[in-house]
Parts: sequence; structure tokens; C-alpha cells
Amino acid sequence: MGSEGRSWSGAAAVGGGAEEKAAIAAVVAPAPGDVPASGASVDIALPLPEMTPHIICICKELVRGWSSLDSSRFSIETVSGGITNMLLKVSAEDGKGNKSSVTVRLYGPNTDLVIDRKRELQAIPHLSAAGFGAQLLGTFENGMVQSFIYARTLTPSDMKEPRIAAEIAKELRRFHQVDIPGSKEPQLWDDIFKFMKKASVLEFEDKEKQKRYETISFRKIQDEVKELKVLLTLGAISFILFKEPLLFIFFLHHRRAHIHKAILCNTIHIEKLYFIDFEYGSYSYRGYDIANHFNEYAGYDCDYSLYPDKDSQYHFFRNYLQPDRPSEVQVQDLDALYVETNTYRLASHIYWALWALIQAKVSPIDFDYLGYFFLRYDEYKKQRESCLSLAESSLAALKNG
Repeated sequence: MGSEGRSWSGAAAVGGGAEEKAAIAAVVAPAPGDVPASGASVDIALPLPEMTPHIICICKELVRGWSSLDSSRFSIETVSGGITNMLLKVSAEDGKGNKSSVTVRLYGPNTDLVIDRKRELQAIPHLSAAGFGAQLLGTFENGMVQSFIYARTLTPSDMKEPRIAAEIAKELRRFHQVDIPGSKEPQLWDDIFKFMKKASVLEFEDKEKQKRYETISFRKIQDEVKELKVLLTLGAISFILFKEPLLFIFFLHHRRAHIHKAILCNTIHIEKLYFIDFEYGSYSYRGYDIANHFNEYAGYDCDYSLYPDKDSQYHFFRNYLQPDRPSEVQVQDLDALYVETNTYRLASHIYWALWALIQAKVSPIDFDYLGYFFLRYDEYKKQRESCLSLAESSLAALKNG
């Protein structure tokens, strides 16, 4: 299926190569139909030292070739970057100088309120087979084990760099062409209304949080979301479905921790982009996926002055629409995708704002989710009039021929 049809979407990463030591060994991944599952679980509230024996037992059970290793050969460290789950890097030495590593993802408590784990686990093998993300090595009651990607997260300044932006666009188009079995119905609006229903009935023990929460008008949000949905539906601003409303994370592969490019044969410098983290994945709209990516230029600090300008967006669109001949993209196609993307920009803010409210109630992770809601919702309100005006002007032009 091409990018003109429905597609699946996920998070992204850039990387490749080995770590600083030459004796890094690859972990053998099972065939998609043979991924082992464990009934074990890990209490995410435990301190890492108390959690370690449980993590080691799970890895010995699930990772091929690790079952006979002594527990003393394992090391565990936290991996930064997640605000939904706890990420751990688990490494093991085989006693012969070889070292291999995996990623253990521990689901945050109550994340089933916002994530369809069945949908995620169904998608991962197909995305992995197409060259996206880490390989799935095994699952357990409240998490999964995946291959470890040596990489660094792209910064907002990385993402706006023209060469990297072009590569992201090309890879995103390829990503949108992957066929994921199951329903091809878009999930964006269903997810937003599901989040709204849950977010609108919360109660916080913290009085200050409750006071801030009570300033939110869910009736107004609901009415505006309905209006936005109707506008996008009537205008048919996008018929292209992407894989998921997910937070894009970009990693840049490297051979050594202090450089940002993989070095092959010590002379050739290359970079490889990886898309990772598909837990919010589902079929949805192309314009939403691109807009969601552009919103991430702002980073966790939500500095939306970093949102790409029109020229930067058109550079991205050219490489997305025609990866092999970006200079040949027609102006009308660029204009149409610009309207599509910047209308779905509003949906991205609403999606993550409502998500943040639910997380503010249930997540133990030290992150100001309630504050994040207001950052995203305030930006939505700031951009609403101009984005809707752009869409309505486009619709009017279409009606007038």
C-alpha cells in the first residue's frame, strides 16, 4: 500500500553501529510467531537495586542464550527519554569477552488507559520486518524485552537541519507504506474522545492540582473537537492514514558515545535513522502524523517558536512526496499538504493535552503532566483561529473551482 492509502505510524530513531567496545555481540531475535512470553511481572515502584534480580530472571527466561549465564554477569542501567514507561538497558557478558545488551521496557501503571497493548504487539513484528524499530525479543506481564539500539535522541536543532529533515521525511514515507494486518479504520478521533471521557472525571488529592484542573472546560474542548473533526471530514483534507498518533523520538546512531556519526572502516561517516516506539500506533491520518512531528520541534519545554516555518515545511513535504525527485513536486501538492498538516496541528495538541491529564492522575513518573496539559492546550488556543482560517480558505477555494 502506498502513502496515498492508509498507513501505520510510530516513533522514530536514528542510529547504527556498535558501542565503544568491539566485542559487542548481537542478540538473536526469535521469529515473529515464536516470541516467548513470561507470566512474571516487576513492581515499577521498587528502587532499581531491588528490581534488579527480577529483571535478570525475566531476561534469562526470555533472551536467547542468556538462560545459563550467572546473575553476576549482568548489569542494569536506566535509559532516559521516556515519560510513559521506565526504560532499562540490561547487559550481559558471556565470560569470553563478549557483551550483549537489550532494552527492557516496564509499562507505567495504568498505561492501559491510554495504550492498546494488543495493537502495539501486533504491529511490532511487521514493522521490525520492514526495518523499523527494535526487534521484539519477549514479553512479560507488564513489559517487553527488545533489542538495544545504540543511538542518541535528536534535538530540535537536529530535526530542523535540512539534511536530517529530508531523511526523516523520506523514511516517514517508507514507514507509511508498511501494511499492518487488522482494521484499517483510523483511530485518531476515537482515541481523542476516549481520552476526553476519562480526563473529564478526574479528582486530585492535591488541592492546588484540583483547583487548576477545575478551570478546564471539557464541554468547550468537546465542542471544538467536534467542529475540527467535521471540518477535516467535510474538506477531505487528508485521506492518507498513518500508523499512529505517537510521540516521535529520533536517535542518531554512533559507534562511540561522544560522536554523532557511525564510523565504518574508520574512514566512512554515515548516519542511520531509526523510527522507534510504536505503543501509540494505529492507522490514522497522514497530516496528523506530519503535524505531530512538527510539534515535537518544540521539545519537552514546548518552545513553539521552534515550529518549522513554511519554507522548512515545504522542504520536508518535497522529500516526503517524491523522495527520489523532490525538486519535481508540484506547488499545488505542497500547498495542499501544508493546509492538511497545519489543520491536524490542532488535533495533535488536543490529543497530547488530554493524554497528559490522564497521566497526571495515574503516572508515578516525576513529570509535570498537568503543566504539560496547559502548555499544549494554550498553544492549541493560540493557533486555533489561524489554522481553522487556513482550512476554511482552502475549502472555499475548492468550492469556487
